[in-house]
Amino acid sequence: MQIVRIGLDLAKNVFEVHGVDAQEEAILRKTLRRDAVAQFFADLPPCIVGMEACSGSHYWAKVFANLGHEVRLISPQFVTPYVKSNKNDRNDAEAICEAIGRPSMRFVPPKSSEQLEIQAVHRIRQRLVSNRTRLVNQIRGLLAEHGVVVARDITRLRHALGQIADGTDNNLGDMILELVCDVREELGELDQRIAAYNKRIRGLFRSNEMCQRIGEIEGIGPITATALVAAVGDRTCFKNGRQFAAWLGLVPKQRSSGGKSRLFGISKRGDRYLRTLMIHGARAVLAKAGGKTDPRSLWIGRMRNRRHPNVVAVAVANKNARIVWSVLSGGGRYQPVAPM
Repeated sequence: MQIVRIGLDLAKNVFEVHGVDAQEEAILRKTLRRDAVAQFFADLPPCIVGMEACSGSHYWAKVFANLGHEVRLISPQFVTPYVKSNKNDRNDAEAICEAIGRPSMRFVPPKSSEQLEIQAVHRIRQRLVSNRTRLVNQIRGLLAEHGVVVARDITRLRHALGQIADGTDNNLGDMILELVCDVREELGELDQRIAAYNKRIRGLFRSNEMCQRIGEIEGIGPITATALVAAVGDRTCFKNGRQFAAWLGLVPKQRSSGGKSRLFGISKRGDRYLRTLMIHGARAVLAKAGGKTDPRSLWIGRMRNRRHPNVVAVAVANKNARIVWSVLSGGGRYQPVAPM
């Protein structure tokens, strides 16, 4: 019997393989070491290979695609319902094989090497920004214990640290003054590293025509544009703009039954980093919409008269996501029009 579908449970060194034939009968159960995986699939006739979208999955997707196999990456949350009994690597491989065979299943599009490189830049920058935020919060808390209260604005903190390090505030002990100098130096190093990554992202933005087309949309700058291009992958995996907005978690969570529709706040599904960038960009649009007479700004003004600014920001982010999908899927440029 020829294998038509394989579920592969990825790991660092030990991989589990589960294959079925056209009659859905299990005809292959095998454990492979990492160095034997590529050769094993090279000896197989072309078939469907399914894996969970996790660390290393895009690398193996490229390897298997080059060997002639059809690769399907699936979100781990969609595999969980198909795991029988206890969870282990062999049962996971069987569950993956079962899940990828469902006709209505949704899959994760494999990313190109360029997309993975852009995403790596964003991941490292995100970690540096998080480290800076933790450092700022820590030093504010330590200074508060000694009666020095600094506003949450990072610019004011830099100013306050400069005054303390220069000896302007003499109410602190020598140990605290020494620590403040160390923290000020660490904060400066983080600022420099984040600035370097921002410069790198701007360079990626200028060299990518797709990013530049997305960047023409109000509320989307170089950071958001490059992050979207790195994450979206194949634009054809979304049927319309609403599906793309739902993938970002910018649509209401629904809990409907018995013909009665119940909508709540946004679902917050998908990539939190992308959703945060989209909403922050929408807040920037709201801040500059006052006094403008274009249709988009007038629509935002009417929304602000009725709803909380945070709700309006999410609505603008949702609309921007739909526009992004239209620009990416159609290949055209952004044309400002009146919101529907």
